[in-house]
Formats: sequence, C-alpha cells, structure tokens
Amino acid sequence: MRRMRRIFLSGLVIASAAIGLAPAAEPAAAIRVDHHTHLNSPAIQAFVPKFCQSIRRYGKCDAALTTPHSPADLLVAMDKAGIERALVLSTGYLPQSPMMDPPPTNAAQLMRAANDWTVGLARDHPDRFRAFVAVDPLRPTALAEIARWKGNPAVAGLKLHLTSSGVELRNDAHVAALARVFRAAAKAHWAIVVHLRTQRGDYGAADVQRFVRDVLPAAAGTPVQIAHAGGWGGIDKATLSALGAFAHDMQADPQAFRHVWFDLSGVWTGKTPSADKRAFVALIRKIGPRHFLPGSDWPYNGTDLADYYGRIYPQLPLTPTEWAVIRSNVAPYAR
Repeated sequence: MRRMRRIFLSGLVIASAAIGLAPAAEPAAAIRVDHHTHLNSPAIQAFVPKFCQSIRRYGKCDAALTTPHSPADLLVAMDKAGIERALVLSTGYLPQSPMMDPPPTNAAQLMRAANDWTVGLARDHPDRFRAFVAVDPLRPTALAEIARWKGNPAVAGLKLHLTSSGVELRNDAHVAALARVFRAAAKAHWAIVVHLRTQRGDYGAADVQRFVRDVLPAAAGTPVQIAHAGGWGGIDKATLSALGAFAHDMQADPQAFRHVWFDLSGVWTGKTPSADKRAFVALIRKIGPRHFLPGSDWPYNGTDLADYYGRIYPQLPLTPTEWAVIRSNVAPYAR
C-alpha cells in the first residue's frame, strides 16, 4: 500500500520530516530554478475526488493532491526561497490513467483543459514559469495533443508519467508507443520530463536498459530530464538499480547522454537511512554532478521551498563543491 501511494503524479507521499542527519556545510550557490513543480488546473482539481475514489484499491491519495494550490501560492514559496523560475508540469495525464475504473467519458477534454491552463501560466508569468504539457503516451490522443501545441512558444516541453499511464517498459507495443511520443516531442523541439519508474515491483536496471536502447534514441539529442533520479520519490533498491544502470551506460559513452539530466525532487527525506544516502551519492559521483538538477516536486514535499532546499537538501552527504555545482545547475530549457 505504501508503494502504491507513491504512484500518483511524481512521488506524492514523500513528506518532510523534522528529524535527520546533521546538515552538511551550507552550499555557496543559490538555487535559481526549481525543475519539478506541479499545479493542478481547476478542471483537474475538480476531477481529483473521483480519481481518489477510483484508486482506493491501490491506496489513499496524498493530501497534497486533494488540497488546492494556486499559482500565487507557488510564487510566494519561490520568492521566499529566492527561486527565479519553476518548471510547471501539467497533470493532464491523470484523467486518462488506466487506474480510473470506469474511465471518465471526458478524459481527453480534461487532459486538454489541463494543458491549456498550464500553458496559460507561462503566458501570464513568462519570467517565472516554464510550461510542460502532458499526455498519456499509450492513448491515441497523445500525438494529436503534441501536434496541437507544436510551434507554440509558451510550451517548453512534454511531461510523461509512466506509472500513472500504466506503461510497461518490457512490453514491445508500449515501448514503441513511447518512442513515437519521444520522436514527436523532439520534432517539436521540446524538452521531455519523464517519470520513468513503472508499476512493476521489480522495476530497475532491466527497464532502464530497454529505455536507453529503444526509447532514448528517439529523442535525437533533445533534452531529457529523468524525474526523481529514476525512481518515484524516496531511495530504495529499485531507484538505486535504475540509476546504477544509467551510471554504467553513461560512463561507457558519456557523449550519448550529454542531453540527459536527473532531477533531485523528493528523492530523500529526513527519514532516509544514511546507507541509502551514501549509495545514492556514490552514483551521483559516477554520473557527475552536472547531470543533476534541483527540483522539489512542489507541493508534494511541503509547500515551504525555503525549508525544503535549506534543511532537507543539505542532508544528502555531498561535498560543498558538489552541492555548489548541483544547486547552480540550470537546464537549457529552463532559462
């Protein structure tokens, strides 16, 4: 049940804890961009109670999903933390999720309305927000929705959530559909943020290997951001296995991954065991800190970004120099 509660959006149940390790030395660099935030459109917020009722067989929805948050709320949190910009990732994939049983008859309309609203945020706040539209890559509406936004300067990229969409990276048809969506996003000159972890209990290196071999080349060099460093929030065996597979391939052929980044949103909390944090840090060092981006998964790790970045982030035992690199990293699509 605890595992399924992490399915929705991008790692909903990672909660800030008041206990933890002694913080590392204060990083010198300020965080300029939060590379992973969410705001539900009014249509999605109205839909959420039905979604949560439907997915009770998996577990309870996190309270942050059912609590309305406004663009003003996010801007206040950003200002308090000194953050200049945020990537706002549409949650338009939720209505088309196969977890909905029965599926809503207006799922496609809800998806489009969510994307309309998210893009509107970027138009209204061009200096603060970068909009990512969302699709379910297994739905026939996916390519049409990408085409609808192609060429729109207010769209920075595409958000995909493989857990919510029921994508199986060991299913040939699913992999082919995902590659088509990557190819379409690349032709639109968009970045891609992908929540890569699937619903499989044995998710890990095998899934990453299939993704790297059969999906990532379809991006054709367009930027790809792997959410939650390959997991769905938290550090566990599956997350370390997945990130370890990336580390292996990136060490073997660094140039093939020059366009790949990993966001550090909701990956550890004050309750994460020290051994898990050390194992995670070892993989960061193998890959290289320049490939890791600051992100919060706001509001799912609390709404106080200053606390999250000032208290939770330093609990990962990186050196001050390594932290300075990561905290100052800004992906090209976030500038």
